[in-house]
Amino acid sequence: MKSATPPNGHTSQHPTTDHAFTMCFTSTPRGARLARRLVSHRLNDWGHPYTTPANETLTLITAELTANAVRHGRVPGRDFHLRLTLAEGTFRIEVADTRAERQPPLTLPAPDPASESGRGLLLVAALADDWGVTPRQAAPGKTVWAELRVPTGGHPRTQPGAPRPSGSASTYRPNAEPLPATS
Repeated sequence: MKSATPPNGHTSQHPTTDHAFTMCFTSTPRGARLARRLVSHRLNDWGHPYTTPANETLTLITAELTANAVRHGRVPGRDFHLRLTLAEGTFRIEVADTRAERQPPLTLPAPDPASESGRGLLLVAALADDWGVTPRQAAPGKTVWAELRVPTGGHPRTQPGAPRPSGSASTYRPNAEPLPATS
Protein backbone atom coordinates (compact mmCIF):
# COMPACT_ATOMS: atom_id res chain seq x y z
CA MET A 1 0.00 0.00 0.00
CA LYS A 2 1.25 3.43 -0.77
CA SER A 3 -0.49 4.88 2.26
CA ALA A 4 -1.48 3.34 5.54
CA THR A 5 -5.15 2.97 6.28
CA PRO A 6 -6.05 5.11 9.29
CA PRO A 7 -6.52 3.17 12.56
CA ASN A 8 -10.24 3.84 12.61
CA GLY A 9 -10.57 2.15 9.20
CA HIS A 10 -12.00 5.22 7.52
CA THR A 11 -10.39 7.06 4.66
CA SER A 12 -10.97 10.68 3.88
CA GLN A 13 -13.92 11.20 1.60
CA HIS A 14 -14.02 13.80 -1.13
CA PRO A 15 -16.46 16.60 -0.31
CA THR A 16 -18.24 16.61 -3.67
CA THR A 17 -18.66 13.72 -6.07
CA ASP A 18 -18.88 14.65 -9.74
CA HIS A 19 -19.88 11.15 -10.88
CA ALA A 20 -20.67 7.86 -9.16
CA PHE A 21 -21.40 4.30 -10.29
CA THR A 22 -22.27 1.48 -7.87
CA MET A 23 -23.33 -2.08 -8.61
CA CYS A 24 -23.32 -5.62 -7.16
CA PHE A 25 -21.88 -8.48 -9.20
CA THR A 26 -21.84 -12.25 -8.77
CA SER A 27 -18.56 -13.53 -7.34
CA THR A 28 -17.67 -15.39 -10.54
CA PRO A 29 -15.24 -14.75 -13.39
CA ARG A 30 -18.25 -13.63 -15.44
CA GLY A 31 -19.16 -11.06 -12.75
CA ALA A 32 -15.57 -9.74 -12.70
CA ARG A 33 -15.55 -9.43 -16.51
CA LEU A 34 -18.90 -7.61 -16.50
CA ALA A 35 -17.68 -5.20 -13.80
CA ARG A 36 -14.56 -4.39 -15.84
CA ARG A 37 -16.59 -3.79 -19.00
CA LEU A 38 -19.19 -1.62 -17.25
CA VAL A 39 -16.47 0.52 -15.65
CA SER A 40 -14.91 1.08 -19.06
CA HIS A 41 -18.30 2.02 -20.55
CA ARG A 42 -19.08 4.35 -17.63
CA LEU A 43 -15.71 6.10 -18.02
CA ASN A 44 -16.45 6.56 -21.71
CA ASP A 45 -19.84 8.08 -20.79
CA TRP A 46 -18.08 10.44 -18.35
CA GLY A 47 -15.83 11.82 -21.10
CA HIS A 48 -12.85 9.46 -20.90
CA PRO A 49 -12.99 7.50 -24.18
CA TYR A 50 -12.00 3.84 -24.31
CA THR A 51 -8.51 4.40 -25.70
CA THR A 52 -7.46 7.13 -23.27
CA PRO A 53 -4.85 6.34 -20.62
CA ALA A 54 -7.37 7.10 -17.84
CA ASN A 55 -9.91 4.58 -19.18
CA GLU A 56 -7.32 1.90 -19.89
CA THR A 57 -5.60 2.33 -16.50
CA LEU A 58 -8.82 2.29 -14.46
CA THR A 59 -10.15 -0.66 -16.45
CA LEU A 60 -6.97 -2.63 -15.67
CA ILE A 61 -7.13 -1.68 -11.98
CA THR A 62 -10.79 -2.76 -11.93
CA ALA A 63 -9.91 -6.08 -13.59
CA GLU A 64 -7.28 -6.83 -10.95
CA LEU A 65 -9.41 -5.83 -7.95
CA THR A 66 -12.49 -7.72 -9.15
CA ALA A 67 -10.45 -10.82 -10.05
CA ASN A 68 -9.02 -10.76 -6.51
CA ALA A 69 -12.53 -10.41 -5.04
CA VAL A 70 -13.63 -13.48 -7.00
CA ARG A 71 -10.51 -15.55 -6.32
CA HIS A 72 -9.71 -14.60 -2.72
CA GLY A 73 -12.87 -12.97 -1.35
CA ARG A 74 -15.59 -15.27 -2.61
CA VAL A 75 -18.14 -16.64 -0.18
CA PRO A 76 -20.69 -18.94 -1.87
CA GLY A 77 -23.97 -17.15 -2.40
CA ARG A 78 -22.50 -13.67 -1.77
CA ASP A 79 -21.82 -10.94 -4.31
CA PHE A 80 -19.03 -8.41 -4.48
CA HIS A 81 -19.79 -4.70 -4.66
CA LEU A 82 -18.09 -2.18 -6.91
CA ARG A 83 -18.13 1.59 -6.57
CA LEU A 84 -16.49 4.03 -8.99
CA THR A 85 -16.43 7.73 -8.21
CA LEU A 86 -14.91 10.83 -9.71
CA ALA A 87 -14.43 13.78 -7.39
CA GLU A 88 -12.16 16.78 -7.87
CA GLY A 89 -10.08 15.09 -10.58
CA THR A 90 -9.56 11.83 -8.66
CA PHE A 91 -11.10 8.53 -9.63
CA ARG A 92 -11.67 6.06 -6.81
CA ILE A 93 -12.52 2.42 -7.43
CA GLU A 94 -13.69 0.32 -4.49
CA VAL A 95 -14.34 -3.42 -4.55
CA ALA A 96 -15.93 -4.92 -1.44
CA ASP A 97 -16.27 -8.63 -0.65
CA THR A 98 -17.43 -10.60 2.40
CA ARG A 99 -14.16 -12.35 3.36
CA ALA A 100 -12.73 -10.28 6.21
CA GLU A 101 -10.14 -12.91 7.15
CA ARG A 102 -8.39 -12.81 3.75
CA GLN A 103 -6.60 -9.44 3.74
CA PRO A 104 -4.06 -8.31 1.14
CA PRO A 105 -0.53 -8.19 2.59
CA LEU A 106 0.67 -4.84 3.94
CA THR A 107 3.92 -5.24 2.01
CA LEU A 108 3.67 -6.83 -1.41
CA PRO A 109 6.13 -9.69 -1.83
CA ALA A 110 8.13 -10.16 -5.02
CA PRO A 111 6.27 -12.67 -7.20
CA ASP A 112 7.70 -16.07 -7.98
CA PRO A 113 9.05 -15.78 -11.56
CA ALA A 114 7.70 -19.25 -12.36
CA SER A 115 4.21 -18.51 -11.04
CA GLU A 116 1.33 -17.62 -13.36
CA SER A 117 -0.38 -15.50 -10.70
CA GLY A 118 0.46 -13.18 -7.83
CA ARG A 119 1.07 -9.93 -9.68
CA GLY A 120 -2.36 -8.25 -9.52
CA LEU A 121 -1.76 -5.98 -6.54
CA LEU A 122 1.73 -5.18 -7.83
CA LEU A 123 0.04 -3.84 -10.97
CA VAL A 124 -2.47 -1.89 -8.88
CA ALA A 125 0.34 -0.43 -6.76
CA ALA A 126 2.29 0.56 -9.89
CA LEU A 127 -0.67 2.12 -11.70
CA ALA A 128 -2.65 3.76 -8.89
CA ASP A 129 -1.63 6.92 -7.10
CA ASP A 130 -2.81 5.34 -3.85
CA TRP A 131 -4.50 2.12 -2.74
CA GLY A 132 -5.45 0.36 0.45
CA VAL A 133 -7.89 -1.82 2.30
CA THR A 134 -10.54 -0.89 4.87
CA PRO A 135 -13.15 -2.85 6.81
CA ARG A 136 -16.45 -2.99 4.96
CA GLN A 137 -19.05 -0.55 6.28
CA ALA A 138 -22.22 -2.06 7.84
CA ALA A 139 -21.39 -5.61 6.70
CA PRO A 140 -18.74 -8.26 7.21
CA GLY A 141 -15.78 -8.16 4.86
CA LYS A 142 -13.32 -5.71 3.43
CA THR A 143 -13.10 -3.03 0.77
CA VAL A 144 -9.99 -2.81 -1.40
CA TRP A 145 -9.71 0.59 -3.05
CA ALA A 146 -7.45 2.43 -5.47
CA GLU A 147 -7.26 6.09 -6.51
CA LEU A 148 -6.01 7.65 -9.72
CA ARG A 149 -5.64 11.39 -10.10
CA VAL A 150 -6.40 12.65 -13.58
CA PRO A 151 -5.36 16.24 -14.26
CA THR A 152 -7.34 18.33 -16.69
CA GLY A 153 -6.85 16.89 -20.12
CA GLY A 154 -7.87 13.38 -19.04
CA HIS A 155 -4.44 11.77 -18.74
CA PRO A 156 -3.20 10.15 -15.52
CA ARG A 157 0.29 10.88 -14.27
CA THR A 158 2.79 10.02 -16.94
CA GLN A 159 4.73 6.81 -16.66
CA PRO A 160 7.19 5.44 -19.16
CA GLY A 161 5.43 2.77 -21.17
CA ALA A 162 6.95 -0.49 -22.21
CA PRO A 163 8.51 -0.23 -25.65
CA ARG A 164 6.41 -1.91 -28.31
CA PRO A 165 8.36 -3.67 -31.04
CA SER A 166 7.70 -2.45 -34.54
CA GLY A 167 5.57 -4.90 -36.46
CA SER A 168 3.99 -6.12 -33.24
CA ALA A 169 0.91 -8.28 -33.69
CA SER A 170 -0.96 -5.91 -31.38
CA THR A 171 -0.52 -2.96 -33.74
CA TYR A 172 -3.73 -2.21 -35.61
CA ARG A 173 -3.31 -1.77 -39.36
CA PRO A 174 -6.62 -1.27 -41.19
CA ASN A 175 -5.54 -2.55 -44.62
CA ALA A 176 -3.08 -5.21 -43.52
CA GLU A 177 -3.25 -8.67 -45.04
CA PRO A 178 -4.52 -11.36 -42.67
CA LEU A 179 -1.97 -13.59 -40.99
CA PRO A 180 -1.73 -17.11 -42.42
CA ALA A 181 -3.60 -19.80 -40.51
CA THR A 182 -1.54 -22.13 -38.38
CA SER A 183 -2.37 -25.67 -37.47
